[in-house]
Amino acid sequence: MHGPNEHNHVLTGDAELQTIKKVTWRILPLVILCYFFAYLDRTNVGVGALQMNKDIGLTASMFGFGSGLFFIMYFTMEVPSNLFMFRYGVRRWLARIMFTWGLVAGGMAFVKGPIGFYAMRALLGAAKAGFYPAIVYYFAQWFPAEYRARVLGYLNVAGPLTFLIGAPISGALLNVSGLGLHGWQWMFIIEAIPAIILAVVVLKYLPDNPGTSTWLKGNEATWLSEKLAQEAADIHEHVRDYTVVQALLSPPVLVLGFFMFNVVITVYSVGFFLPQIVSSFGLSSFHTGVVSALPYIAGCIGMLLVGWRSDVTRERYFHVAIPMFVAAVGLALAAMSSDLTIKIIAFGLVSFGSYGCVPAFWSLPSTFMSGKAMAGGIAVINSIGALGGFAGLWIMGFLKDATGSFSGGLYFLAGMDGLAVLAILLVRLLLSRQRKKDSRAYDKECPSP
Repeated sequence: MHGPNEHNHVLTGDAELQTIKKVTWRILPLVILCYFFAYLDRTNVGVGALQMNKDIGLTASMFGFGSGLFFIMYFTMEVPSNLFMFRYGVRRWLARIMFTWGLVAGGMAFVKGPIGFYAMRALLGAAKAGFYPAIVYYFAQWFPAEYRARVLGYLNVAGPLTFLIGAPISGALLNVSGLGLHGWQWMFIIEAIPAIILAVVVLKYLPDNPGTSTWLKGNEATWLSEKLAQEAADIHEHVRDYTVVQALLSPPVLVLGFFMFNVVITVYSVGFFLPQIVSSFGLSSFHTGVVSALPYIAGCIGMLLVGWRSDVTRERYFHVAIPMFVAAVGLALAAMSSDLTIKIIAFGLVSFGSYGCVPAFWSLPSTFMSGKAMAGGIAVINSIGALGGFAGLWIMGFLKDATGSFSGGLYFLAGMDGLAVLAILLVRLLLSRQRKKDSRAYDKECPSP
């Protein structure tokens, strides 16, 4: 009879790395592709606004409010969606999310005015709710802790890549016309189709866990399943065993939610309004898309570099706090400058920091929660973060209409990012105190012989 630790030593050295490499290549490309189009169908409205706002009568504040409604519905539906995911399985739930969001994203082409725009953005938020936390939970079922930050880095690079690759494509699609539809309408239709196709691919080819895969050998699947089970058992043994309700209401989860709130405020406020900021310098739609994409090169570098270094050093908190500080500095510099080149460099700092902090950040929940509590906790963090999308977009649009400039909104974002740096350091303190308290309680209940 073999115990868990003996199973975990069935694979050593090269065999272990080969197993992780096999899992990475079999799962990651498909999931990254799905996330790329999830991001694209969420953010292409920023480029579409260059034509759409005039066609359907949207002011900057109307655009910001309507775009932000996506995040209100995302917030409302996030936790229920993740709990349904836990019940029905990640593979089926991801496919359901992708199919419904593809239909709604394509329907954005047919909005006729502000009310229709508001309604479709809200529906898109409801359709997509639960997608990202389901992926984070899914990765926890496949990748041991020491690989998780870099894998999340590979995944999240799809975010800046969407702006880097997607913005020029979206800008080019604005020049398409035919069948009585304008360029922005064709953009929404064409860019929605991949989500529907990928929903079928996910349902057919994405396994739920190592035990259901057909491409892992028996000893590989056993080793991986046992190692992940042992990690979950270690969390149960050495830290508080959270129930779902405790996870939803725990101070570390809520403070992590506040941090993600500020990441989302930054990423989406910049992403949605950057094309309009760049366009104000007199560039064409295509060139606006190209220039708006440049800062996201730094975002891709930050995502991969910081995620890799966080795994190598096994340190998470400062790999979250320091990039966020860099983002705050970049926002302040962008607000101060009136030169396009300096603005783009400043937005590069913003992109590096706001994306670079994400892999290490999403490695934190699995350090103090597991199972259903982790699924619910991740959903809470992500849903609180989603509110940042509404707040940031609405405030940016409001301040632009009120002042005639985006500078006030950028200063606001810089201040919020400064608070986020303090928030992640607070989480470090809270969890350190909680671990000491739980350790003392464990030692008291189970004294050494």
